Amino acid sequence: MKKFHPDFRLNGFSLTQNNIYCVAYDLIKEGQEHEKKAGLFFLEWFNESPDITLKTSGTTGAPKEITVAKQAMIHSALATGEFFDLYPKDKILCCMPVNFIAGKMMFVRAFVLGLELDFVAPSLAPLLQTEKEYDFCAMTPMQVENSLEELHRIKKLIIGGAKVSPDLEEKLQALSVISYETYASTETLSHIAARKTGKKYFELLPDISITTDSRGCLIIDAPRISPEKITTNDLVEIKSEKEFIWLGRVDNVVNSGGIKLFPESIENKLFGKITAPFFVGGIPDSVLGEKLVLVIEAEKYELPATVFEELEKYEKPKEVFFIPKFPLTESGKIKRNEILSGL
Repeated sequence: MKKFHPDFRLNGFSLTQNNIYCVAYDLIKEGQEHEKKAGLFFLEWFNESPDITLKTSGTTGAPKEITVAKQAMIHSALATGEFFDLYPKDKILCCMPVNFIAGKMMFVRAFVLGLELDFVAPSLAPLLQTEKEYDFCAMTPMQVENSLEELHRIKKLIIGGAKVSPDLEEKLQALSVISYETYASTETLSHIAARKTGKKYFELLPDISITTDSRGCLIIDAPRISPEKITTNDLVEIKSEKEFIWLGRVDNVVNSGGIKLFPESIENKLFGKITAPFFVGGIPDSVLGEKLVLVIEAEKYELPATVFEELEKYEKPKEVFFIPKFPLTESGKIKRNEILSGL
């Protein structure tokens, strides 16, 4: 476990088995906050334990810690390398927090595949911290939105952490960068599928197979990553052995008067029509059981009727709420349930 690919580079410097711990301690002692977290990860990754502790993002509940095998993370890195055609000495940029799986896996890919990794502080516009060109990079949608003018320096870009809006997808298709939206979670050790911008389906990475349960939710069989099948709360439509369409979270589905409404689908229709951050969800209603509401991060204003013109009759929100500031998880995701329960 202590060995890594001889072509691995960190910010241009070659690391050896003999100096990896010195570098880690220097990062912890002298580095900026993001570098300290990288140093701590180095110590955990290269210690004698076959396992590592990961922290979930807390998107749908309280963040929790899970223990996974380092070998599983290595298999995940190899699958990513095969799917995205990554080779030794390819240059990659890590601009994600290393205390979560997305940042950790960028380092593991570099260790395992022999990649030359540059590491910058996580920010809304990470490419402003470097002038180099890169073969591969991972960003959140918000980072991508703030990096559009610089994305010509990235060959392949994966986007995760939140849904890619139709508006952002349209912007990406006009650029030279080859971009993908990923399907991922901490439990799957980053992505197990990716959807190329402009395509409808997610395509599975190598050695992954899928089915659905009685709810229509995705079940992931990834024996090289997890010894047990992973049952998700994601509603999907399986198109082939290697492809699926993501419909939304089952825990977000709103049952309004017996009609099931999918917030994520409705949000897609509203993107571009509402400039402020927003989401759609359900709150208790004495008549309908649940009623569909729209929540916007803004001071109250009058929404034009044209905002809802693409929605079906039952998809139109019964009420609109305005909140000055959305509470977010540590990884930057909107705490939907917390907000809805307070309305």
